[in-house]
Amino acid sequence: MKTQPTLLGHVGAVSGAKISVLQSPAVSSGISIIGGKSYKIGQVGSFVRIPQGYHDLYGLVSEAGANATPDALLNSVGGGSERWITVQLVGEVMGTSFERGISQYPNVNDEVHLVTESDLAAIYGVEEQGQVVVGRLASADGIPVKLDLNKLVTRHSAVLGSTGSGKSTTVASLLRSIASGVEGSEAGFPSSRILLLDIHGEYSHALSDVAKVFRISPEPNQTQLNIPFWALDPNDLLKFLMGGLDDKPLTAILDKVYEYKNEPAALHPRAGLNIASMTSDTPLPFSLKKLWFELLEPEVKTWEDTARSQPALLQAGNANTVTPPKYKPHGAGATPPFINQVGVLGIRRPLDQLRSRLLDKKYDFLLHPGDWEPDLDGNVTKDLDALLEDWLGHDKPITILDLSGVPSAVLEQLIGAILRILYEALFWGRDRSEGGIARPLLVVMEEAHRYLSKEAKGPSRSMVQRIVKEGRKFGVGAMIVSQRPSEVDETILSQCGTFVAMRQTNSSDRSKVQASLPDNLAGIVDSLPVLRTGEAIITGEAARLPVRCRISLPPAGSRPNSEDPEVAKAWMADRRRENYDHLAASWRAQNPRWAANRIPRTPIPQHQIEAMERAAVTSSNVVSLGYDATTETLEVEFKNGVYQYYNVPQPTYDQMMEAESIGKFLNVYIKPVYPCAKV
Repeated sequence: MKTQPTLLGHVGAVSGAKISVLQSPAVSSGISIIGGKSYKIGQVGSFVRIPQGYHDLYGLVSEAGANATPDALLNSVGGGSERWITVQLVGEVMGTSFERGISQYPNVNDEVHLVTESDLAAIYGVEEQGQVVVGRLASADGIPVKLDLNKLVTRHSAVLGSTGSGKSTTVASLLRSIASGVEGSEAGFPSSRILLLDIHGEYSHALSDVAKVFRISPEPNQTQLNIPFWALDPNDLLKFLMGGLDDKPLTAILDKVYEYKNEPAALHPRAGLNIASMTSDTPLPFSLKKLWFELLEPEVKTWEDTARSQPALLQAGNANTVTPPKYKPHGAGATPPFINQVGVLGIRRPLDQLRSRLLDKKYDFLLHPGDWEPDLDGNVTKDLDALLEDWLGHDKPITILDLSGVPSAVLEQLIGAILRILYEALFWGRDRSEGGIARPLLVVMEEAHRYLSKEAKGPSRSMVQRIVKEGRKFGVGAMIVSQRPSEVDETILSQCGTFVAMRQTNSSDRSKVQASLPDNLAGIVDSLPVLRTGEAIITGEAARLPVRCRISLPPAGSRPNSEDPEVAKAWMADRRRENYDHLAASWRAQNPRWAANRIPRTPIPQHQIEAMERAAVTSSNVVSLGYDATTETLEVEFKNGVYQYYNVPQPTYDQMMEAESIGKFLNVYIKPVYPCAKV
């Protein structure tokens, strides 16, 4: 009888979802060639097929060799054998449809076969609605790996991997695939609603064509990021602004906040607002300047007379300019002026901290949020509806909140406020056409370990816990992205139904991934340290099968700004002119793209424009470049016109011409730095 070319062996033992397979004596090589293609036999992570009459069982090899020998044979004559394989059953194909789980177990001596590309195509090649292509099978480049978008969003997901494993590129590729599809596939999901919290500013350039970008210091085609402080929980806000407060002053301040919110609400009722059930936590505008001024007045006030009817005022303060009032210093004992004793909370130092926060330009996006900043009476030009429309109602499928310029002291509170605004709006508006059920939202949280750690006690952790526990019912999904899963809160990670696990070298991180995976596939998790860059093990509810996948790379000009510096190349190059006052200025401005060379100048004459020669370059959006060293003018011909950038030093031009991507260099180092004019 002729041996079947795909035959691997026979079932030797069955224990629940785990089966032991004894390789056939005819299988003598580590590689089998079938249909002109080579397949590795018994490789950890590879699939096997077990025919069962009208349907086939599928499993994943988790162990191979002597360690896979069944326990009952270890003490027998001859001991273990290297010809055993351990397989974890994962699903079955009935007809042409693949389903997770199994309806029956195999019997001892049932045949076990290699899985060929045609078998994999039957599993992964099924065309269904709601599938998004993320890459190709690591063992078969011709087979696309697809994820179920419904389950990816509603059951939450996690992208985990060490630094340099390709995590940011994977996220960018996945979001681009959702928003616009991949080359050769369907057109994507243009009505997607995805919000990305970009902690390091890596994605603005990578997804600019499919995203609206909000940033503290916006560049052209970006929008100013404003987050109204009055949308934060007042307890968290006061803790950030004033530090720790005792219960008595804290209660008094919260009462005053409630008063500030209640008065304008009673005069100008808002749709849906019930005055009777309103609290200090209700997201209504109030003036921080007024709060500071009215709390400070009793702390510094002195009186000319013992009846305390005549203030010893030297200079009136101003709440609008955050100028404190000046009073005569109090006298000793019975000597006037006399100390004020009414309304004093003993919070002079916390009030000084509040004033310094109000005057600190780094916090303008939060404490002076443009049209959302209340006047002293609590009136605002724009309310929460305009903020939600800005973030969620635009025509792009992705919203990027670039938080790279946010001071670390307020990052956790800020993310908590963002998530609170989004979740509360979609939760209470779930029956509306703009709500989460009619148009779900996926929130992608980069660098999650920074604000979702087990020790974190801020609002972000509690809000994400709420989202992963109940967000599914209201159309809010979470994607957790982290390089240190061992530091992420266990409750949050355990609620993620789909895992994209990339290379993990730390043992505690690997154990956290293994404990959180929905499939008992220890053998696959053990391969995490040897995954290639850009390669991932995808498992969970959105994946048809646990699979080792090579993630599709985004186009060359649409990758995150997260590449490692080229140390050898940079250190071998000739020293260029350096300017450390720019370095210090960027530090002071808390803006890595700041530059002092912003002085506008008159465009060069037309005859010089015509005389400047441009050389053609290879770039996706740049046609040619020219440079005049005398006037330090860089001329760039884009596909939509010619622009001149002024005061560009010769070393910067030389560096650009040596860059691997001229378009990327222009976007990062030229456009946001130097003044320009269209020719």
